[in-house]
Amino acid sequence: MKKVIAQLSFCFVLLIVLSGCKRAAENSKEANITFWAMGVEGETVSKLVPEFEKQNPGIKVRVLQIAWVAAHEKMITAYASETLPDCFQLGNTWIPEFQALNAIEPLNDLVKQSSVVQPGNYFAGIWDTNVMDSVFYGIPWYVDTRVLFYRKDLLAKAGYDHPPYTWAELYDASKKIKEQAKPKNVFSFFIPTNEWAPFIIFGMQNGAELLKDNNCYGDFSNKKFKDAFDYLARYFYENLAVVDMQQVMNVYQAFGDGFFSFYITGPWNVTEFQNRLPADKQNAWMTAPLPSPDGNYPGYSLAGGASLVVNALSKNKAAAWKFIEYLSKPETQLTFYKLVSSLPAVTAVWKDPVFTGNIYMKAFYDQLQKTKATPKVPEWEQIVTQKIQTSADFVSRRLLTTEQAVKSLDADVNKILEKRRWVIKQ
Repeated sequence: MKKVIAQLSFCFVLLIVLSGCKRAAENSKEANITFWAMGVEGETVSKLVPEFEKQNPGIKVRVLQIAWVAAHEKMITAYASETLPDCFQLGNTWIPEFQALNAIEPLNDLVKQSSVVQPGNYFAGIWDTNVMDSVFYGIPWYVDTRVLFYRKDLLAKAGYDHPPYTWAELYDASKKIKEQAKPKNVFSFFIPTNEWAPFIIFGMQNGAELLKDNNCYGDFSNKKFKDAFDYLARYFYENLAVVDMQQVMNVYQAFGDGFFSFYITGPWNVTEFQNRLPADKQNAWMTAPLPSPDGNYPGYSLAGGASLVVNALSKNKAAAWKFIEYLSKPETQLTFYKLVSSLPAVTAVWKDPVFTGNIYMKAFYDQLQKTKATPKVPEWEQIVTQKIQTSADFVSRRLLTTEQAVKSLDADVNKILEKRRWVIKQ
């Protein structure tokens, strides 16, 4: 009997030891997480890691910085080989692709339990870029949108004491600025045809959905997008917008010289304009939310930026989520902005004097209240980079009419979405 009791006692102790070893192994795995980030954010985020590790003893973070130009291919390769990091940065328009691959973890339960990450803490349009079928797949890290940069001195000479509030005002001001220009070989509105954003923005402002039938077919022939395309084409046809992009080799010099007066661009250019425009032009420009087609100012802009996601196969999800929560804290977001000038996703941070005291940032804050996500399909990047830009270029040079362009767009997009239609039917 004593022998049996001794054997049972030994087994009990062994179970305790094994259980402790298992927990230690789990803790060991949790203690080391990998994080991939792109561009300047990837270069700088390492400066935030020591404070996180101080607040979370036992967890170590290894950061890998990836160049944007190589990021997508590297991510896909890592997915295929099951070597994605525990958590990583994704551009908002990449979220649908990685969700379709089942590469990223649904976050609803983690958000529900979090005291840091809550939908109400973020700009609604930006948060929506991470949501598919009511499931959260990413947490906004930093935000991006496009606003109107304009020469307020030249606009004032045209009789305007405010930025254009409507498409009609933008067109009218452009005509008047062109008429008053000396010399006459200048333009009013710089609409780069090698950028897809302005054409999509004006389409969405006008209520165009861009895709239809469960995002399975192009809808660029829809009257709402066609009317927006016609509106922008008018600037090229009436010599109000630059057709030959070679004429604008230096955007900052051209803007400072008055070669054009309106330009839709993003927050990165605030610092660039401050640094590159001559001193006598520093008080001659301003930013404003985008005009609207119907007077409901401001008009919509793009919901851009980057988000933080968790690898669906990660064995360190709890630790990865702690790191995401840390990067989402208002104080961390403010520190990060001061390091890289990437606009914070958490709205509370915008109350800091660094933003309230910046006259150029108000336009971005106001615009971020009114943004829309582009269609949430994996093929979207291919659609805009390969098709929208080509169509815009052809229309600007009168190689295609807008009618021909939108029909061609739909045909090309329908081919791109062929696999999507097949998958949905299965």
